[in-house]
Parts: sequence; structure tokens; C-alpha cells
Amino acid sequence: MLRVVSWNINGIRSPLQGMVYEEPSNCAAMAVGRILDKLDADIVCLQETKVTRDVLREPLAIIEGYNSYFSFSRNRSGYSGVATFCKDSATPMAAEEGLSGLLATHVGDVGCYGNMDEFTQEELRALDSEGRALLTQHKIRTWEGKEKTLTLINVYCPHADAGKPERLSFKMRFYRLLQIRAEALLASGSHVIILGDLNTAHRPIDHWDAVNVECFEEDPGRKWMDGLLSNLGCQAGSPIRPFIDSYRCFQPKQEGAFTCWSAVSGARHLNYGSRLDYVLGDRTLVIDTFQDSFRLPEVMGSDHCPVGAVLSVSSVPAKQCPPLCTRFLPEFAGTQLKILRFLVHLKQDPVFKQSTLRLSKQTRIQMHQNKACVRSTRPRPSKADPSRGQKNLTSYFQPSSNCPQASPISELRSVVALMTPKTPEEEVMTKVVEGPASASEAKDEKEVRTSFWKSVLRGPLPMPLCGGHREPCVMRTVKKPGPNLGRHFYMCARPQGPPTDPSSRCNFFLWSRPS
Repeated sequence: MLRVVSWNINGIRSPLQGMVYEEPSNCAAMAVGRILDKLDADIVCLQETKVTRDVLREPLAIIEGYNSYFSFSRNRSGYSGVATFCKDSATPMAAEEGLSGLLATHVGDVGCYGNMDEFTQEELRALDSEGRALLTQHKIRTWEGKEKTLTLINVYCPHADAGKPERLSFKMRFYRLLQIRAEALLASGSHVIILGDLNTAHRPIDHWDAVNVECFEEDPGRKWMDGLLSNLGCQAGSPIRPFIDSYRCFQPKQEGAFTCWSAVSGARHLNYGSRLDYVLGDRTLVIDTFQDSFRLPEVMGSDHCPVGAVLSVSSVPAKQCPPLCTRFLPEFAGTQLKILRFLVHLKQDPVFKQSTLRLSKQTRIQMHQNKACVRSTRPRPSKADPSRGQKNLTSYFQPSSNCPQASPISELRSVVALMTPKTPEEEVMTKVVEGPASASEAKDEKEVRTSFWKSVLRGPLPMPLCGGHREPCVMRTVKKPGPNLGRHFYMCARPQGPPTDPSSRCNFFLWSRPS
């Protein structure tokens, strides 16, 4: 059996905190290894790693028992990125970064690019610049003993922001490039699996609020998926598409099978999400070899959950990893340099050596002259100077001439007055006279101090109550660019859920007053 798993991890460090938070930071290798062991797959495809090559560290990239492959964003740090971890028993025979072929090294590449004449070189370079696609090609053996080629395309498709129409165009061009490459690989005789975050909920059953989405089925991304995927339940005579949604092949009517939830609204608690993560296989491969397709919603650590599939084939590992393997990067190659490489003995010719000695001799003469000059200009104290010599310790306890000196008699009287005990009658009178006055002063001082700090440190205002549940709200901040960017507002603190569910968030909204 061959088990493949895909997971948008929303930053490679997020699952480390969510799943293995007890591990210290210097045990990243153990933490990632535990994640891979928990997913229990021969091939693990990760999306949205949010690391670039300059910040990738060996413990996150090289895990014992696996060989890894990374694709990085070339424009922004901490953005996008995908990675594929293969068990040594499923070592690929080829690996390649990107869909266009412009990032290929021509040694150990997957190849088969198809006709990309509709794209300019600049457009292809832009589509591959965000680190959104990684291909690994494997040799598999069926139960009949036949060896075939399987290509996995690990993708993190772009998100179309409603406020940025250019990103929708970028997303659709990425889809087009992905389809051309996948169909070219199929035409070459390889089986193909497209897995990852496609950033589109295909059918109304895949979205929590499809009935309220205007023109749901007219969305360009959904139309693209319609043209890519075959519907196994369609009537005879319908067009046959090259790929199959493996989850809907096994669970055609399963509702609430979501893979992504809003982390800010806590929508996962009420399963109020959408299905954006897929394992798509070519028709022949899915029908003949797929045994199961699944979700793992119980696995936490990201706003997505893992998805995967099980194939009734075995992997035939390559004898060596392709050049794209992370362990072959120069920074991880493991060839330690000796310190003698940095301590090279320089050979000097006689002329250079003589001039160096002559220069050093002149330098020593100049240094002696400078020292003599400094000694001659340094001021020396006179022998008649009374300040010369060591002072006595008692000189540091003499009173200052600036302060008035009390007479010895007055000082003695003060000491005697302090040491003379009072009579009981005098002590009682002192308490009667001074007690209420000191207590009143202390009380007034405490009140003044308290009112002052209350005016300075007013503390947070009480949260308003939401209209639906009469419960304390939570404060949020507008992060969307626009006139309200940075403003605070109050909303219901309950998790987001279906409007018909009384336990879900109500529609309460209130702007916060400026402080």
C-alpha cells in the first residue's frame, strides 16, 4: 500500500506549537519527525510553509528516514512555499520545482511541459516565483507486478482577494498552467496525482454557506474544476474529464466534509468551514488503485486539516535522491571544512619581506618618539604642593565647609533629649494630641494617592453585551485596507456557525469609541 497525505500547515512552525508544544525549540528535528509519524504516510505534501531558503534550518529540512524537497517564494519572505517529505522507501527518481520548467536544473527533472505558447516568459516566471508547486516522480508496482510511473504535483493555489482583481487573474492563469502540465504528464504515460490546497470549494456541498453566495456556480475557479474533474454520478454521454476528486468518489454525499475553517472566528468548533484541500487522481489510477480517500479533522495545529488517500500499489525507491533533495544543498551537504583551510601560510618574496622589516623598524622608532613626547608634556606636581602624597582616612569624614556646623553643646542637648525617656503622662498626651492628626493626614494622603492612580490607570472598560445572547463581547481590529483600517469594534464572542444554530455567533456589531 502507498499512503499519501497533504496538509496546509499555515507556517511550518505552527504545527510544532499546536501538536508538539512540549518539545524545546532546539529539538525541531524530533518535532517534525513526530508530525510525520503522526500522519503515518509514505509521502507527505505540505503547503504554506512560509519559509525561504535563507531561513530554512537543517533540523526542519533533513529528517531521519525521509528525503525532503522544498520550493520557496522568491519575492516575499514568510510567504507561501511548499515542501514534500518522502520516506526513504518511497524515494522519487525525479523532482522539480515549479510548473513552467524555468526553474528546472535539467538534471533529475520531471520534464513533460506541454504547449505553453499562450504564456510569455515573464508571466511563467511570475507564476513560479511564489513557490506554489513541487513535483516528485516515483516508480510504483501494481499487484500484478507491473511497474508504472506516478507523478505527484504538490500545489498551493493562489487565493483570489475580492479587493484585488489582479489576484483573480493570477489564480486563473496558475490553474491553466497547472492543467497544461498535468495533462502533458498524462500524455507521456505517467499517472498523475494533484494534491494540496486548491483554494476553491467545488460544489455547494463543499461550502458552509453556498446558498447565500451569489452566483456560486459561476465562480471562475469552480468552472475550471468542472472542466478538470469527471463526475462519476453523471449520466451516460457526459464528457469524460481527465481527473477525479477522490474524496467524492468514496464519499459522494457526505455533508460537512470541510478541510478549512476561520481561525479568528473559532468556526472549527461548530464545523463552519469549506473544503479547499483535495487529492485528485487521473481516472485510471483512481478507479484501479485507490482504496480510500480521507480527511483528518482531529489533527490540530493549522486552520486546515490534512487530507489523503491510500493506493493499492507499492513504491519502488530510487537508488539515490534527485539533485533537488534538500540534503544536497551546499548549506546542508555535511562536508565539514578543516580550520587549516582558513589558516593558509602566505609565501612572501625577499623584496616584500625586507620592506616589511624596514617598515616595522621605522614604526618602532616612531612609537618611542611618541611616548617620549607624551611624557614631556604631562604636568608634574610640585614638591611644595601640599596636595601631593597620600591623604589620611579621617580627611574624608570632615564636615563640608558649605554646610552650617552645629555647636557641640547643641548636638549634645539633642542627643540627651532623644535618649531621655518620657513619663507615662507625657506619652498619653502625645498620643492624644498627635494621634488623630497623623491618622487624618494619612487618610487624606491615601485618598489623594488612590484618586490620582485611578485617574491615570482607569483600566479596561467593561465589555458590552451582545444582542443575541446578552453575553460579554470580544474586541476585534479592522485589518482590511480602507478608511476603517485599525479601528476597533465589538462582536459576539461565540464561534461562527450556521445561522440556524442558536449556539453560534449572533450578528451583534458595535464600533468602539476612540479613547
